Amino acid sequence: MKYGICTLSVIPVRKDASDKSEMTTQLLFGDIVEFLDKSNQWLLIKIQYDSYEGWIDCKQITELSDAEYQKLTETSLFKVNDLTFPVINKTDNIKVTALMGSVIPYQKNNSFKAGGKTYTFNTKVAEKKQSLISIALKYINSPYLWGGKTPFGVDCSGLTQIVYKLYGIKLNRDAFQQAEQGEIIDFISEAKPGDLAFFNNNKGQIIHTGIILENNKIIHASGNVHIDTIDHEGIYNEKEKRYTHKLRLIKRLI
Repeated sequence: MKYGICTLSVIPVRKDASDKSEMTTQLLFGDIVEFLDKSNQWLLIKIQYDSYEGWIDCKQITELSDAEYQKLTETSLFKVNDLTFPVINKTDNIKVTALMGSVIPYQKNNSFKAGGKTYTFNTKVAEKKQSLISIALKYINSPYLWGGKTPFGVDCSGLTQIVYKLYGIKLNRDAFQQAEQGEIIDFISEAKPGDLAFFNNNKGQIIHTGIILENNKIIHASGNVHIDTIDHEGIYNEKEKRYTHKLRLIKRLI
């Protein structure tokens, strides 16, 4: 087997092949991966969506036959815009909860096959187009979680990646990688809602990102997902009465 698909709500992807290793990102329901290597119970995988690599527990992934993989790559994808969304494993009569940001492959009758099992969901597959900002605001007060990509725990670049994913634009996973995409905006005064702002540390390394809103505001994940003020210096936290992040650059992708 060369490929697998996430049929759980979420799977942690770790830096090294150990439960004790830090989580660097997550697989959400519907994410397809390529198997690169194996070490005992651990699989080194590459995520098809963003080419991100890491280790997962082999017990958590559903292996795909070549025929299933080929079929899934040719299907349409339903993007989950609700906080949670039920998917039924009809073969085992089990409900799986897909989380916001997940994708569900579907063929006729809103179903697909993976690992020899049939999965179905009940909804109209026609998606209503939402503004990028309205999607971002759904994550307000989500707790910060290093490597997280869900409303129940998300990091700064996980937030921007998933929001843009739901909007229909592909972003890389980490903030420094995202900073290489898009068109540079020279001045904060020229920024528009939906632009990405990036921030660096004292060494000049990009370590943080957020989505610019109207009226000199920014939504970002730091402690939790919340809205702060942004200017040419960086992010100013009104409660703490100080700048928390130093502005490095602004990029436009929409």
